[in-house]
Amino acid sequence: MPQTESRPDAPEVYQDYSPEEPRRGGAWRWWLLAAAVVAALAFVKIKFFPAPSADGGKGGGKGGPGAAGAKGGPAGGGAALPARIFVVQPTRLTDAVAATGSVLADEQVTVRSEINGRITSLNFKEGQPVSKGQLLLTINADELQAQLQRLQYNLKLFRDQEKRQRTLLEKEYISQQEYEQTNNQVLTAQADLQLLRASLAKAYIRAPFSGVVGLRSVSVGGYVTPNTPITTLSRISPVKVDFAVPGRYANAVKVGDKVMVLDEATSKKYEASIYAINPQIDAASRTLSVRAVYPNRQQELRPGAFVRVNLNIGQVEEALQIPTEAVSPEASGYRVYKLVNGKAQPQNVKIGIRSETLLQITEGLAAGDTILRTGILQVKPGDRIKIQP
Repeated sequence: MPQTESRPDAPEVYQDYSPEEPRRGGAWRWWLLAAAVVAALAFVKIKFFPAPSADGGKGGGKGGPGAAGAKGGPAGGGAALPARIFVVQPTRLTDAVAATGSVLADEQVTVRSEINGRITSLNFKEGQPVSKGQLLLTINADELQAQLQRLQYNLKLFRDQEKRQRTLLEKEYISQQEYEQTNNQVLTAQADLQLLRASLAKAYIRAPFSGVVGLRSVSVGGYVTPNTPITTLSRISPVKVDFAVPGRYANAVKVGDKVMVLDEATSKKYEASIYAINPQIDAASRTLSVRAVYPNRQQELRPGAFVRVNLNIGQVEEALQIPTEAVSPEASGYRVYKLVNGKAQPQNVKIGIRSETLLQITEGLAAGDTILRTGILQVKPGDRIKIQP
């Protein structure tokens, strides 16, 4: 394909931009776009890259050489760490065990009938005290009464026969065997009568001990069986308090020890006395069951109530105790920070008895030592400390 060569003598072609206003409008759009970009860059600079402080970062800026000194560390160029302190002093410590327990009635039974039958009378009022042997209710015993009367008649007849047979035996009119047969009828009738009287006594249900009856669940005319609960009978003076202590205190708990019982409902305290201890530790919970008794003469404690129990098992005259917040757990045990020459110094300790607010220190501290009570999570060994009131 032949190429077209340009001719030097060809006339130049000019494009006419007329009028001039369209060219000026395009320039203004470029100026506006450039101004928007500059404004955006200025906003990013102010927002995310603020100007450095007046000290130029020399006094502990994020990456300056004074960073360590700003925290009051070994460099010592910054402010000290504010913290509260505690001076260790010997105090009297009572070793107490806190437990939860339940109040039990001294004696409690569910009253039931031993025989089947219809209730003919109820002789108690709900919620009222009754005495031992008092009649509570009766069961229809007409059939038993009739059988009893028949046996009494038979027994009288057998006794008369035995009397005549004995007279004949003395005169040798009958043999010894014939007399013994008649006498055996008397003995058998007496045994049957005694058995029937025992069954008849079951129709009259009496209180097995003195106490307070509960709410009844039957009425006169109702039919009951040995499985029918009629009411409850409880002796609530005194009451028992059941609780459990950790197995490690098994040798420290003794019969006769006093315990303080706190009723959760009324917030009142009562002093009870331990009278029974389970001979073995529960294998599942590793606790020792203990039972105390409280006279409860005014019936302040009710069976079934939830109570808190405090048992004092010993006393230390000069124990070193510190606040629980001053101790931090470590992989190898526990640690506190002592204040030595105004600087924090870590110290490993061993703890003993603990309460809600205090811990006994058995090793690692001495009387008069000063420890940090606050700031133990922020402080580092060697940091200078500013004591707060």
